[in-house]
Amino acid sequence: MMYTIILAGGSGTRLFPLSRSSYPKQFIPLFNNESLFQKTVRRALHFSKPEEIYIITNDTHIFLVKDQLKPLNTACNILTEPCRKNTLPAITYAITKIKQTNLDAVVLTLPSDQIIIEDAAYISAIQTAEKLAKHYLVTFGIIPTTPHTGYGYIHQGEAITGGYTVEAFVEKPDYDTAKKYLKEGYLWNSGMFCFSVKLFEEECRKWVPEIVEAFSHSIKKAYELTPNISIDYGLMEKTDIAAVVPLSASWNDIGNYDALYSISEKDTNENVVQGEYITTDGKNNLIISDKLVATIGLSNLAIIDTPDVLLICPKDQAQKVGQITASLSEQNDERVVLHTTVHRPWGIYTVLLKNTTYLIKRLTVYPKNRLSLQYHNHRSEHWVVVSGTAKVTTGERTLIIHTGESTFIPTGVKHRLANPNTEPLEIIEVQIGETLTEEDIVRLDDDYKREK
Repeated sequence: MMYTIILAGGSGTRLFPLSRSSYPKQFIPLFNNESLFQKTVRRALHFSKPEEIYIITNDTHIFLVKDQLKPLNTACNILTEPCRKNTLPAITYAITKIKQTNLDAVVLTLPSDQIIIEDAAYISAIQTAEKLAKHYLVTFGIIPTTPHTGYGYIHQGEAITGGYTVEAFVEKPDYDTAKKYLKEGYLWNSGMFCFSVKLFEEECRKWVPEIVEAFSHSIKKAYELTPNISIDYGLMEKTDIAAVVPLSASWNDIGNYDALYSISEKDTNENVVQGEYITTDGKNNLIISDKLVATIGLSNLAIIDTPDVLLICPKDQAQKVGQITASLSEQNDERVVLHTTVHRPWGIYTVLLKNTTYLIKRLTVYPKNRLSLQYHNHRSEHWVVVSGTAKVTTGERTLIIHTGESTFIPTGVKHRLANPNTEPLEIIEVQIGETLTEEDIVRLDDDYKREK
Protein backbone atom coordinates (compact mmCIF):
# COMPACT_ATOMS: atom_id res chain seq x y z
CA MET A 1 0.00 0.00 0.00
CA MET A 2 1.09 3.58 -0.61
CA TYR A 3 -0.10 7.05 0.26
CA THR A 4 -1.98 9.16 -2.28
CA ILE A 5 -2.14 12.93 -2.71
CA ILE A 6 -5.12 14.22 -4.71
CA LEU A 7 -4.81 17.77 -6.04
CA ALA A 8 -8.35 19.19 -5.95
CA GLY A 9 -7.87 22.94 -5.68
CA GLY A 10 -7.91 23.93 -9.34
CA SER A 11 -10.37 26.51 -10.59
CA GLY A 12 -10.04 26.03 -14.33
CA THR A 13 -12.86 27.21 -16.57
CA ARG A 14 -11.97 25.39 -19.79
CA LEU A 15 -15.40 23.75 -19.71
CA PHE A 16 -17.22 27.06 -19.21
CA PRO A 17 -20.18 27.50 -18.83
CA LEU A 18 -20.55 24.05 -17.20
CA SER A 19 -17.45 24.80 -15.14
CA ARG A 20 -17.06 27.97 -13.05
CA SER A 21 -14.22 28.85 -10.70
CA SER A 22 -16.44 28.14 -7.66
CA TYR A 23 -17.57 24.83 -9.21
CA PRO A 24 -14.77 23.62 -11.51
CA LYS A 25 -14.81 20.63 -13.83
CA GLN A 26 -13.47 18.11 -11.33
CA PHE A 27 -16.70 18.42 -9.31
CA ILE A 28 -19.22 18.35 -12.18
CA PRO A 29 -21.16 15.03 -12.29
CA LEU A 30 -20.37 14.33 -15.95
CA PHE A 31 -20.22 10.52 -15.90
CA ASN A 32 -23.19 8.51 -14.64
CA ASN A 33 -23.86 11.19 -12.05
CA GLU A 34 -20.31 10.93 -10.72
CA SER A 35 -17.59 13.57 -10.88
CA LEU A 36 -13.96 13.32 -11.97
CA PHE A 37 -12.97 14.00 -8.35
CA GLN A 38 -15.06 11.08 -7.11
CA LYS A 39 -13.59 8.80 -9.78
CA THR A 40 -10.09 9.88 -8.71
CA VAL A 41 -10.83 8.98 -5.09
CA ARG A 42 -12.09 5.57 -6.22
CA ARG A 43 -8.82 5.00 -8.12
CA ALA A 44 -6.81 6.08 -5.09
CA LEU A 45 -8.63 3.56 -2.91
CA HIS A 46 -7.21 0.76 -5.04
CA PHE A 47 -3.73 1.47 -3.62
CA SER A 48 -4.38 3.46 -0.42
CA LYS A 49 -6.60 3.19 2.63
CA PRO A 50 -8.86 6.23 3.26
CA GLU A 51 -6.57 7.42 6.06
CA GLU A 52 -3.63 7.28 3.62
CA ILE A 53 -5.30 9.64 1.13
CA TYR A 54 -4.59 13.38 1.43
CA ILE A 55 -6.80 15.76 -0.57
CA ILE A 56 -5.43 19.27 -1.17
CA THR A 57 -8.05 21.94 -1.80
CA ASN A 58 -8.96 25.50 -0.79
CA ASP A 59 -11.61 27.38 1.20
CA THR A 60 -13.81 27.74 -1.87
CA HIS A 61 -13.98 24.03 -2.61
CA ILE A 62 -13.58 22.31 0.76
CA PHE A 63 -17.33 21.87 1.20
CA LEU A 64 -17.65 20.42 -2.29
CA VAL A 65 -14.94 17.94 -1.37
CA LYS A 66 -16.74 16.95 1.82
CA ASP A 67 -20.11 16.64 0.06
CA GLN A 68 -18.68 14.48 -2.70
CA LEU A 69 -16.90 12.15 -0.28
CA LYS A 70 -20.18 11.33 1.50
CA PRO A 71 -21.63 9.09 -1.27
CA LEU A 72 -18.30 7.23 -1.36
CA ASN A 73 -18.50 6.63 2.40
CA THR A 74 -14.82 7.54 2.56
CA ALA A 75 -13.20 9.68 5.27
CA CYS A 76 -9.96 10.97 3.74
CA ASN A 77 -7.60 13.63 5.08
CA ILE A 78 -8.51 17.09 3.74
CA LEU A 79 -5.90 19.85 3.72
CA THR A 80 -6.91 23.44 2.98
CA GLU A 81 -4.38 25.77 1.39
CA PRO A 82 -4.35 29.36 2.73
CA CYS A 83 -3.94 30.53 -0.89
CA ARG A 84 -3.10 29.01 -4.26
CA LYS A 85 0.61 28.66 -4.99
CA ASN A 86 0.60 25.96 -7.70
CA THR A 87 1.38 22.24 -7.48
CA LEU A 88 4.82 22.09 -5.81
CA PRO A 89 3.77 23.91 -2.60
CA ALA A 90 0.54 21.88 -2.52
CA ILE A 91 2.41 18.59 -2.76
CA THR A 92 4.99 19.76 -0.22
CA TYR A 93 2.19 20.66 2.20
CA ALA A 94 0.80 17.12 1.98
CA ILE A 95 4.28 15.59 2.31
CA THR A 96 4.85 17.49 5.57
CA LYS A 97 1.71 15.80 6.93
CA ILE A 98 2.44 12.33 5.55
CA LYS A 99 5.97 12.18 6.99
CA GLN A 100 4.53 12.77 10.46
CA THR A 101 2.90 9.35 10.05
CA ASN A 102 5.37 7.47 7.88
CA LEU A 103 8.87 8.69 7.03
CA ASP A 104 9.38 5.80 4.61
CA ALA A 105 6.13 6.34 2.67
CA VAL A 106 5.87 6.07 -1.09
CA VAL A 107 3.43 8.66 -2.43
CA LEU A 108 1.27 8.66 -5.55
CA THR A 109 0.18 12.15 -6.68
CA LEU A 110 -2.97 12.46 -8.82
CA PRO A 111 -4.75 15.44 -10.39
CA SER A 112 -8.49 15.28 -9.67
CA ASP A 113 -9.62 16.40 -13.13
CA GLN A 114 -8.55 13.46 -15.32
CA ILE A 115 -10.44 10.36 -16.39
CA ILE A 116 -8.50 7.10 -16.57
CA ILE A 117 -9.72 3.59 -17.21
CA GLU A 118 -8.48 1.57 -14.24
CA ASP A 119 -7.49 -1.50 -16.23
CA ALA A 120 -4.60 -3.96 -15.93
CA ALA A 121 -2.25 -1.53 -17.73
CA TYR A 122 -3.00 1.23 -15.20
CA ILE A 123 -2.54 -1.05 -12.19
CA SER A 124 0.70 -2.44 -13.60
CA ALA A 125 2.10 1.06 -14.24
CA ILE A 126 1.37 2.17 -10.67
CA GLN A 127 2.98 -0.97 -9.26
CA THR A 128 6.06 -0.44 -11.44
CA ALA A 129 6.33 3.21 -10.34
CA GLU A 130 6.07 2.18 -6.69
CA LYS A 131 9.13 -0.06 -7.10
CA LEU A 132 11.12 2.69 -8.86
CA ALA A 133 10.11 5.39 -6.37
CA LYS A 134 12.87 4.52 -3.90
CA HIS A 135 15.50 5.64 -6.43
CA TYR A 136 13.69 7.96 -8.85
CA LEU A 137 11.14 10.74 -8.98
CA VAL A 138 8.70 8.97 -11.26
CA THR A 139 6.19 10.47 -13.64
CA PHE A 140 3.77 8.69 -15.95
CA GLY A 141 3.93 9.17 -19.71
CA ILE A 142 0.77 8.51 -21.68
CA ILE A 143 1.40 6.65 -24.93
CA PRO A 144 0.09 9.13 -27.54
CA THR A 145 -2.70 8.26 -29.96
CA THR A 146 -2.62 11.53 -31.94
CA PRO A 147 -0.17 14.44 -32.51
CA HIS A 148 -1.88 16.47 -29.80
CA THR A 149 -0.78 20.11 -29.41
CA GLY A 150 -2.44 20.66 -26.03
CA TYR A 151 -0.11 18.48 -23.94
CA GLY A 152 3.50 18.68 -22.87
CA TYR A 153 5.69 15.76 -23.95
CA ILE A 154 8.38 13.61 -22.34
CA HIS A 155 11.49 12.49 -24.24
CA GLN A 156 12.55 9.08 -22.95
CA GLY A 157 16.17 8.33 -22.14
CA GLU A 158 17.84 5.05 -21.11
CA ALA A 159 15.73 1.99 -20.37
CA ILE A 160 15.42 0.98 -16.72
CA THR A 161 13.32 -1.75 -15.12
CA GLY A 162 9.72 -1.00 -16.12
CA GLY A 163 10.43 2.42 -17.58
CA TYR A 164 12.99 4.96 -18.75
CA THR A 165 15.05 7.80 -17.42
CA VAL A 166 13.78 11.18 -18.59
CA GLU A 167 15.91 12.81 -21.26
CA ALA A 168 13.82 15.98 -21.34
CA PHE A 169 10.42 17.52 -20.67
CA VAL A 170 9.22 19.59 -23.63
CA GLU A 171 6.50 22.22 -23.82
CA LYS A 172 3.28 22.00 -25.83
CA PRO A 173 4.38 21.76 -29.49
CA ASP A 174 2.89 23.00 -32.75
CA TYR A 175 1.22 20.40 -34.97
CA ASP A 176 4.25 19.56 -37.12
CA THR A 177 6.48 19.15 -34.05
CA ALA A 178 3.82 16.99 -32.39
CA LYS A 179 3.81 14.68 -35.44
CA LYS A 180 7.61 14.42 -35.13
CA TYR A 181 7.33 13.60 -31.42
CA LEU A 182 4.78 10.90 -32.19
CA LYS A 183 7.11 9.22 -34.69
CA GLU A 184 10.03 9.41 -32.27
CA GLY A 185 8.13 7.74 -29.42
CA TYR A 186 7.71 10.72 -27.10
CA LEU A 187 5.06 10.42 -24.37
CA TRP A 188 2.37 12.82 -23.19
CA ASN A 189 3.06 14.35 -19.77
CA SER A 190 0.21 13.12 -17.54
CA GLY A 191 0.82 15.29 -14.46
CA MET A 192 0.86 12.14 -12.27
CA PHE A 193 3.85 11.36 -10.05
CA CYS A 194 5.20 8.75 -7.67
CA PHE A 195 8.13 9.11 -5.25
CA SER A 196 9.25 8.38 -1.72
CA VAL A 197 8.94 11.06 0.93
CA LYS A 198 12.68 10.93 1.64
CA LEU A 199 13.74 11.28 -2.00
CA PHE A 200 11.26 14.08 -2.65
CA GLU A 201 12.62 16.08 0.28
CA GLU A 202 16.24 15.44 -0.67
CA GLU A 203 15.67 16.67 -4.23
CA CYS A 204 13.72 19.70 -3.02
CA ARG A 205 16.64 20.67 -0.76
CA LYS A 206 18.94 20.37 -3.76
CA TRP A 207 16.87 22.16 -6.42
CA VAL A 208 14.26 24.32 -4.65
CA PRO A 209 15.65 25.05 -1.17
CA GLU A 210 13.32 28.03 -0.86
CA ILE A 211 10.39 25.59 -0.73
CA VAL A 212 12.03 23.59 2.06
CA GLU A 213 12.80 26.79 3.97
CA ALA A 214 9.24 28.05 3.59
CA PHE A 215 7.72 24.83 4.94
CA SER A 216 9.94 24.84 8.00
CA HIS A 217 7.47 27.45 9.29
CA SER A 218 3.76 27.20 10.03
CA ILE A 219 1.55 26.46 7.03
CA LYS A 220 0.18 30.00 6.95
CA LYS A 221 3.70 31.46 7.01
CA ALA A 222 4.91 28.84 4.51
CA TYR A 223 2.36 29.98 1.94
CA GLU A 224 3.40 33.58 2.45
CA LEU A 225 7.04 32.66 1.78
CA THR A 226 6.83 29.96 -0.86
CA PRO A 227 7.12 30.83 -4.54
CA ASN A 228 4.25 30.11 -6.92
CA ILE A 229 5.75 27.19 -8.81
CA SER A 230 4.72 23.91 -10.41
CA ILE A 231 6.34 20.58 -9.60
CA ASP A 232 7.25 20.24 -13.29
CA TYR A 233 9.17 23.52 -13.49
CA GLY A 234 10.47 23.61 -9.92
CA LEU A 235 11.63 20.02 -9.56
CA MET A 236 11.03 17.50 -12.35
CA GLU A 237 12.74 19.53 -15.09
CA LYS A 238 15.80 20.07 -12.87
CA THR A 239 16.39 16.77 -11.09
CA ASP A 240 18.78 14.24 -12.62
CA ILE A 241 16.85 11.27 -11.20
CA ALA A 242 13.56 11.71 -13.08
CA ALA A 243 12.06 8.52 -14.54
CA VAL A 244 8.99 7.87 -16.64
CA VAL A 245 6.73 4.83 -16.72
CA PRO A 246 4.75 4.50 -19.96
CA LEU A 247 0.98 4.23 -19.45
CA SER A 248 -1.16 2.71 -22.17
CA ALA A 249 -4.47 2.93 -20.27
CA SER A 250 -7.21 5.13 -21.67
CA TRP A 251 -6.51 8.65 -20.33
CA ASN A 252 -8.01 12.07 -20.92
CA ASP A 253 -7.68 15.35 -19.05
CA ILE A 254 -10.92 16.64 -20.63
CA GLY A 255 -9.29 19.94 -21.43
CA ASN A 256 -12.10 21.13 -23.70
CA TYR A 257 -15.46 20.12 -25.14
CA ASP A 258 -13.90 18.30 -28.07
CA ALA A 259 -12.12 16.04 -25.56
CA LEU A 260 -15.36 15.50 -23.63
CA TYR A 261 -17.08 14.54 -26.88
CA SER A 262 -14.35 12.07 -27.79
CA ILE A 263 -14.82 9.94 -24.66
CA SER A 264 -18.64 10.10 -24.42
CA GLU A 265 -21.21 7.60 -25.66
CA LYS A 266 -22.64 8.53 -29.07
CA ASP A 267 -25.94 7.87 -30.86
CA THR A 268 -26.35 6.55 -34.41
CA ASN A 269 -25.54 9.99 -35.86
CA GLU A 270 -22.42 10.30 -33.69
CA ASN A 271 -24.10 12.92 -31.51
CA VAL A 272 -23.39 13.10 -27.78
CA VAL A 273 -26.52 14.26 -25.99
CA GLN A 274 -27.17 15.11 -22.35
CA GLY A 275 -30.80 16.22 -22.37
CA GLU A 276 -33.23 16.35 -25.31
CA TYR A 277 -32.15 16.87 -28.91
CA ILE A 278 -34.07 16.76 -32.18
CA THR A 279 -32.56 17.28 -35.62
CA THR A 280 -33.19 16.46 -39.26
CA ASP A 281 -29.54 16.20 -40.20
CA GLY A 282 -27.23 17.08 -37.31
CA LYS A 283 -24.18 14.86 -36.86
CA ASN A 284 -21.13 14.81 -34.60
CA ASN A 285 -22.61 17.35 -32.20
CA LEU A 286 -22.14 17.67 -28.44
CA ILE A 287 -25.41 18.81 -26.84
CA ILE A 288 -25.75 19.55 -23.12
CA SER A 289 -28.95 21.29 -22.05
CA ASP A 290 -31.89 21.07 -19.64
CA LYS A 291 -34.27 22.13 -22.39
CA LEU A 292 -35.06 20.70 -25.81
CA VAL A 293 -32.43 21.66 -28.40
CA ALA A 294 -33.42 21.55 -32.09
CA THR A 295 -31.02 22.14 -35.00
CA ILE A 296 -31.25 22.19 -38.78
CA GLY A 297 -28.19 22.05 -41.00
CA LEU A 298 -25.72 22.14 -38.10
CA SER A 299 -23.03 19.53 -37.42
CA ASN A 300 -19.70 19.29 -35.57
CA LEU A 301 -20.81 21.78 -32.93
CA ALA A 302 -20.67 22.05 -29.15
CA ILE A 303 -23.95 23.49 -27.82
CA ILE A 304 -23.73 23.96 -24.06
CA ASP A 305 -26.79 25.51 -22.44
CA THR A 306 -26.95 26.50 -18.77
CA PRO A 307 -29.60 28.69 -17.11
CA ASP A 308 -27.49 31.84 -17.48
CA VAL A 309 -25.08 31.16 -20.38
CA LEU A 310 -25.40 29.58 -23.84
CA LEU A 311 -22.19 28.53 -25.63
CA ILE A 312 -22.17 27.54 -29.30
CA CYS A 313 -18.92 26.81 -31.13
CA PRO A 314 -17.37 24.33 -33.56
CA LYS A 315 -15.97 21.45 -31.52
CA ASP A 316 -12.54 21.93 -33.05
CA GLN A 317 -12.52 25.53 -31.75
CA ALA A 318 -13.48 24.54 -28.19
CA GLN A 319 -9.95 25.21 -26.90
CA LYS A 320 -10.68 28.94 -27.34
CA VAL A 321 -13.31 28.95 -24.57
CA GLY A 322 -10.59 30.27 -22.28
CA GLN A 323 -10.61 33.50 -24.28
CA ILE A 324 -14.27 33.96 -23.35
CA THR A 325 -13.65 33.43 -19.65
CA ALA A 326 -10.63 35.77 -19.76
CA SER A 327 -12.77 38.49 -21.33
CA LEU A 328 -15.53 38.04 -18.73
CA SER A 329 -12.96 38.09 -15.93
CA GLU A 330 -11.60 41.40 -17.18
CA GLN A 331 -15.14 42.77 -16.88
CA ASN A 332 -15.47 41.37 -13.32
CA ASP A 333 -18.45 39.34 -14.52
CA GLU A 334 -19.53 37.05 -11.67
CA ARG A 335 -20.73 34.41 -14.14
CA VAL A 336 -17.12 33.24 -14.45
CA VAL A 337 -17.25 32.43 -10.74
CA LEU A 338 -20.82 31.39 -9.97
CA HIS A 339 -23.56 29.30 -11.53
CA THR A 340 -27.19 30.24 -10.94
CA THR A 341 -27.09 27.26 -8.55
CA VAL A 342 -24.40 27.77 -5.92
CA HIS A 343 -23.13 25.24 -3.37
CA ARG A 344 -22.61 26.42 0.18
CA PRO A 345 -21.52 24.46 3.29
CA TRP A 346 -25.08 24.67 4.68
CA GLY A 347 -26.82 23.67 1.41
CA ILE A 348 -27.45 25.23 -2.00
CA TYR A 349 -29.25 28.19 -3.50
CA THR A 350 -30.56 28.81 -6.99
CA VAL A 351 -31.22 32.24 -8.50
CA LEU A 352 -34.71 32.07 -10.04
CA LEU A 353 -35.10 35.67 -11.22
CA LYS A 354 -32.88 38.74 -11.12
CA ASN A 355 -33.54 42.40 -11.85
CA THR A 356 -31.75 45.62 -10.94
CA THR A 357 -33.80 46.11 -7.75
CA TYR A 358 -34.95 42.62 -6.79
CA LEU A 359 -33.65 39.06 -6.79
CA ILE A 360 -35.50 35.80 -6.10
CA LYS A 361 -33.72 32.69 -4.83
CA ARG A 362 -34.65 29.18 -3.77
CA LEU A 363 -32.62 28.06 -0.74
CA THR A 364 -32.21 24.44 0.36
CA VAL A 365 -30.79 24.12 3.88
CA TYR A 366 -29.45 20.69 4.81
CA PRO A 367 -30.80 19.00 7.97
CA LYS A 368 -29.26 20.29 11.22
CA ASN A 369 -27.43 23.09 9.37
CA ARG A 370 -27.71 26.86 9.59
CA LEU A 371 -26.49 29.94 7.77
CA SER A 372 -24.21 32.48 9.39
CA LEU A 373 -25.50 35.15 11.74
CA GLN A 374 -25.38 38.14 9.39
CA TYR A 375 -26.81 41.42 8.21
CA HIS A 376 -26.97 43.38 4.95
CA ASN A 377 -26.30 47.06 4.39
CA HIS A 378 -28.12 47.44 1.08
CA ARG A 379 -31.05 45.01 0.96
CA SER A 380 -34.02 43.63 2.84
CA GLU A 381 -35.19 40.02 2.56
CA HIS A 382 -38.53 38.24 2.64
CA TRP A 383 -38.47 34.50 3.40
CA VAL A 384 -41.31 32.09 2.57
CA VAL A 385 -41.10 28.49 3.78
CA VAL A 386 -42.20 26.12 1.00
CA SER A 387 -41.06 22.85 2.59
CA GLY A 388 -39.96 21.97 6.10
CA THR A 389 -39.74 24.07 9.24
CA ALA A 390 -37.40 27.04 9.71
CA LYS A 391 -35.85 28.43 12.86
CA VAL A 392 -35.33 32.15 12.21
CA THR A 393 -33.43 34.64 14.32
CA THR A 394 -34.34 38.29 13.61
CA GLY A 395 -32.69 40.82 15.86
CA GLU A 396 -33.32 39.53 19.37
CA ARG A 397 -36.32 37.35 18.38
CA THR A 398 -36.32 33.66 17.48
CA LEU A 399 -39.26 32.30 15.48
CA ILE A 400 -40.37 28.89 14.25
CA ILE A 401 -41.87 29.23 10.76
CA HIS A 402 -43.80 26.40 9.14
CA THR A 403 -44.63 25.57 5.53
CA GLY A 404 -46.64 28.37 3.94
CA GLU A 405 -45.60 30.97 6.52
CA SER A 406 -43.17 33.86 6.00
CA THR A 407 -41.09 36.52 7.71
CA PHE A 408 -39.45 39.83 6.77
CA ILE A 409 -35.82 40.85 7.43
CA PRO A 410 -35.26 44.65 7.28
CA THR A 411 -32.02 46.17 6.01
CA GLY A 412 -29.30 46.25 8.68
CA VAL A 413 -31.00 43.79 11.06
CA LYS A 414 -28.91 40.80 12.12
CA HIS A 415 -30.55 37.48 11.28
CA ARG A 416 -29.97 33.76 10.90
CA LEU A 417 -31.76 30.89 9.16
CA ALA A 418 -31.52 27.35 10.55
CA ASN A 419 -32.99 23.95 9.78
CA PRO A 420 -33.51 22.16 13.13
CA ASN A 421 -35.09 19.07 11.55
CA THR A 422 -33.92 15.89 9.82
CA GLU A 423 -35.41 16.75 6.41
CA PRO A 424 -34.19 19.48 4.00
CA LEU A 425 -35.67 22.95 4.40
CA GLU A 426 -36.72 24.90 1.30
CA ILE A 427 -37.13 28.66 1.35
CA ILE A 428 -38.06 31.20 -1.30
CA GLU A 429 -36.06 34.37 -0.64
CA VAL A 430 -36.98 37.72 -2.17
CA GLN A 431 -34.25 40.35 -1.92
CA ILE A 432 -35.06 44.01 -2.51
CA GLY A 433 -32.42 46.72 -2.58
CA GLU A 434 -29.80 48.68 -4.49
CA THR A 435 -27.01 46.08 -4.18
CA LEU A 436 -27.95 42.42 -4.68
CA THR A 437 -24.64 40.58 -4.50
CA GLU A 438 -22.93 38.11 -2.17
CA GLU A 439 -20.54 40.91 -1.18
CA ASP A 440 -23.38 42.53 0.80
CA ILE A 441 -23.10 39.96 3.58
CA VAL A 442 -21.57 40.94 6.92
CA ARG A 443 -21.01 37.76 8.96
CA LEU A 444 -21.05 38.03 12.74
CA ASP A 445 -20.83 34.33 13.55
CA ASP A 446 -20.34 31.33 11.27
CA ASP A 447 -20.27 27.59 11.96
CA TYR A 448 -18.00 27.05 8.96
CA LYS A 449 -15.33 29.62 9.90
CA ARG A 450 -15.72 31.64 6.71
CA GLU A 451 -14.42 35.20 6.54
CA LYS A 452 -16.53 37.71 8.40
